[in-house]
Amino acid sequence: MTMDDYKAAGNEAQQYVWAGAIPLQIHLHDSEVTTLPPPSPALILASRLGYLPLLVPQIKPFFSSSLPPGVDTVWFDYKGLPLKWYIPTGVLFDLLCAEPERPWNITVHFRGYPGNLLTPCEGEESVKWSFINSLKEAAYIINGNCKNIMNMSQSDQAELWLSVLNGRIPVRLYLRIIVEDIDDLEDSPIVDSWDKISYINHPVEIYGNCFTLYDAVKALLPEFFAEESSIDANPCVEEVGEERESEEASSSRSPEDATEVSNERAGSLSDNAEIKLVRIQGIEPKLEIPFAWIANNLINPEHYLHICVYVKIREPINI
Repeated sequence: MTMDDYKAAGNEAQQYVWAGAIPLQIHLHDSEVTTLPPPSPALILASRLGYLPLLVPQIKPFFSSSLPPGVDTVWFDYKGLPLKWYIPTGVLFDLLCAEPERPWNITVHFRGYPGNLLTPCEGEESVKWSFINSLKEAAYIINGNCKNIMNMSQSDQAELWLSVLNGRIPVRLYLRIIVEDIDDLEDSPIVDSWDKISYINHPVEIYGNCFTLYDAVKALLPEFFAEESSIDANPCVEEVGEERESEEASSSRSPEDATEVSNERAGSLSDNAEIKLVRIQGIEPKLEIPFAWIANNLINPEHYLHICVYVKIREPINI
């Protein structure tokens, strides 16, 4: 695969990410229905990169005639779990729907905001400031400062993008641990509390051209991986003069060979753990994909890479 092929694939991936959407079927909670018959659910195509509170202007007119009197405090839940409004919609979907559900059925509430579980949200303004703060955090990780974020010019944006390419990637990893003895992810138990989701907010530094998604996950979740010998730790370190030969070998590798590589990687996991799923932007990439490509093409607009990981373990592990 040539560099032009990689660039073309990267451009295509970015277009998919920015155009990505999730069909939502939004139901008004039964306790807030004041009319007969009850209103039909609202059908909305939501941007994966967007946030649920930004959908309120479309949703409220649909349900306004059925609402009880009172002050609107809009929030959403999925199977009883209040959804955190500052997590992108696509990430919520990837994290909570082990087996993708289309349309995604969620419930909207206009009363009874669960302030003990969710941070306050004052609509679009809260989402805006949360986004800007995330962008500032990411810029600080990448550049060491966040001076230009509030008034970013086109050149500033290009500089920030080049910084991302240079190797320090802001990552937000969401971890679901499955202890039940199940074979299919669709049988995963419902998440009824955010206490069951582990959250890691940490930069990942790329070491060399062969640093893969597997390496990044291992760096973020070392407790799930067995110790490796120094000989096998980085099997793809090569001399500069051998890069072309390596690329040709990779492009000619058969699917069977690729499967063997994946199996070898999976074999280095702890005997107690099994990675069932890694999902980014609704995609389930192979662990051997270069992490630089993942970071360059699948980041969110606030320059964080959101990774959802499902790990099945035999016994609980403290992290």
